[in-house]
Amino acid sequence: MDPSRCIFLVGPMGAGKSTIGRQLAVKMGREFVDSDSEIEHRTGADIPWIFDVEGESGFRDREQAIIAELAQRQNIVVATGGGAILREANRAVMAAAGVVVYLQASIRAQVKRTAQDRSRPLLATGNRQQILTDLMRVREPLYSGAADITVKTEGSGSRKAVDRIIAELVKMDMEPNGHTAVS
Repeated sequence: MDPSRCIFLVGPMGAGKSTIGRQLAVKMGREFVDSDSEIEHRTGADIPWIFDVEGESGFRDREQAIIAELAQRQNIVVATGGGAILREANRAVMAAAGVVVYLQASIRAQVKRTAQDRSRPLLATGNRQQILTDLMRVREPLYSGAADITVKTEGSGSRKAVDRIIAELVKMDMEPNGHTAVS
């Protein structure tokens, strides 16, 4: 795959974007950046604090700026936040700068994987399963619509997901306009 094209991982909380992203970057000899971690590093504040002080809109503004900046880099794998897909500007930048990989996870898997995580502001109060269901109702069509590649992350482990992504990236170089789904 052309190193000038970024690889953007999108998907819900708990889909494995950071874990799979790190492994994918190592295997492909690319740099890995988690957009949420980058925001925290640059602001000196964690995501829940940013949500508390600036609200979700303020956080999304920061996220949009980071994604636009990261899209200018080369040889990079970017794990985006679960809500990055909500902004048309982010979808457009990701589509123009690289390949968008949608990591799918069921609501059940998301609930299980985020059960002990207290750093997710949108899950701070209320019924996690209902919140995640409501988020997916809005976000899933956006993830699917933006995706060049779709990979299910349940049942086979992160290494197999990485291998499937790489196989699909290789196919895309032969068929540059193809959108692929992988189970």
